[in-house]
Amino acid sequence: MATLKDIAERAKVSTATVSRVLNDDATLSVGEETRQRILKIADQLQYKKTKKTLIKRKILLIQWYSPEEELDDLYYQSIRLAVEKRAEEQNLEIVKAFHEVPAKIDDEIEGICAIGKFSSKQVHHLKTFEKPLCFIDSDQMNLGEDSVVVDFAYAVQSVIDYIVLKGYETIGFLGGQEYTQDRTHKLEDPRERLFRQSLQLLKRYDEKYFYTGSFSTQSGQEMMKQAIEECGKELPAVFFAANDSIAIGAMRELQDSNISVPEKVSIIGFNDSNVARYIYPSLTTVKVETETLGATGIDLLLDRMQSERTISKKVSLSTTLMERDSG
Repeated sequence: MATLKDIAERAKVSTATVSRVLNDDATLSVGEETRQRILKIADQLQYKKTKKTLIKRKILLIQWYSPEEELDDLYYQSIRLAVEKRAEEQNLEIVKAFHEVPAKIDDEIEGICAIGKFSSKQVHHLKTFEKPLCFIDSDQMNLGEDSVVVDFAYAVQSVIDYIVLKGYETIGFLGGQEYTQDRTHKLEDPRERLFRQSLQLLKRYDEKYFYTGSFSTQSGQEMMKQAIEECGKELPAVFFAANDSIAIGAMRELQDSNISVPEKVSIIGFNDSNVARYIYPSLTTVKVETETLGATGIDLLLDRMQSERTISKKVSLSTTLMERDSG
């Protein structure tokens, strides 16, 4: 009995292409000559379909973090889970790659979704696969690729507005240093840059209140310990942390040092991770809709896979300031 593989070998195409042609997949982009060749060979081999099934299209999902790193920064884990959920809804099969850009990919991969920060060299390498691409949390529009990003300008302005409303005069920042996935380029955090600029315009900026570590709970604790040692009684009235992990670590150090939150020092985080509302005091933070980030990335990728669109798109998502007890 003839198989899909037999037809694919004679037609010089993948088994996935044969299957989708024989199942009349309207989303398949294949030339009429190739389609007719596959049908003719199937007829010659007397191929019999036993049941029409819905064929899953295969995509590659690249997560710039390792599984271990995800555990200390749940933001990227939540984006990945949202991508996987949306892919399942769209009947897509996912091949996962953690913490690496593969040297080569399976011919049956029809699209690539990349989460995180990648260097230009890595993006150019991915482009050599000649597959539809979509980047999440990384703006690659300048390289002609679809991107889904957070509107950091809007997010930081909401924090500034909140700080002004609360009347805080001394203001600090706890940031993290990031690099591209291949560690070749140091990345600027737009949150820190925009926050610094806004405070300068308000004439409330003081460099000694800005600290940079990594995007981890431990780093947040270490930065706050340094701030307490250096500032003493002049500790800022409020700190804006670049993510919730940093904010939680900072609050832990304040509590260990018998400095009450928010009576003495207020803390504002970023991301609104799952634990933000359950810690004590609950964390005032900027909510990023990670489920929307992930779903939008898959929708953009599918649009590119199913159409002849050559112009790249960038979707910028707004945020919401979640006022809780720490601020």
